[in-house]
Amino acid sequence: MKNDHGIRILINRLARIDSASGWTGDLNPTQRAALEYLSEANQFSRSPSHVAEYLGTTRGTMSQTLKALVRKGYAIEHRKKSDQRSISYELTEAGVSAVTGSNPIADAIGNLPVGVRAALESGLVQSLRLALAANGGQSFGKCKTCAYHDASNENGFCTLLGLGLEAGEKDKICIEHKEA
Repeated sequence: MKNDHGIRILINRLARIDSASGWTGDLNPTQRAALEYLSEANQFSRSPSHVAEYLGTTRGTMSQTLKALVRKGYAIEHRKKSDQRSISYELTEAGVSAVTGSNPIADAIGNLPVGVRAALESGLVQSLRLALAANGGQSFGKCKTCAYHDASNENGFCTLLGLGLEAGEKDKICIEHKEA
């Protein structure tokens, strides 16, 4: 296996530029990353432990991050009536606005030719899969690419959980994802 040090350095530099641009308004990069995850997560994948696992941080750190986002008005906390310990989060309009704003990395990628963007995405997805496999991490893939996804109805159905998906959720990421 060839060690391509240069590509890793470029990815790290892009990540640092992206993180530095996360310091906007009253948000820090970790809070912005949590908002971005929540904007892409399905209804089953929005607990503090799910966000922490996806972002590679501790549950305690993520719990404090999510509480700060609620205090700042970017997210809403939901507790299950049957189990008050079970918490999930949803973005407010302010949270959605924060993640859909301009970003130098997103803008740069958006300016690439379509074929280059597709090749870049494909290569990064393959790299992420290999890195996760080597580390034993979760894939957090989109529902529609999961082995448990049943596309027999319009929104899809999760055969693992035995639950129908809400509109648009087949394009969201899930903690239970298993490569098809």
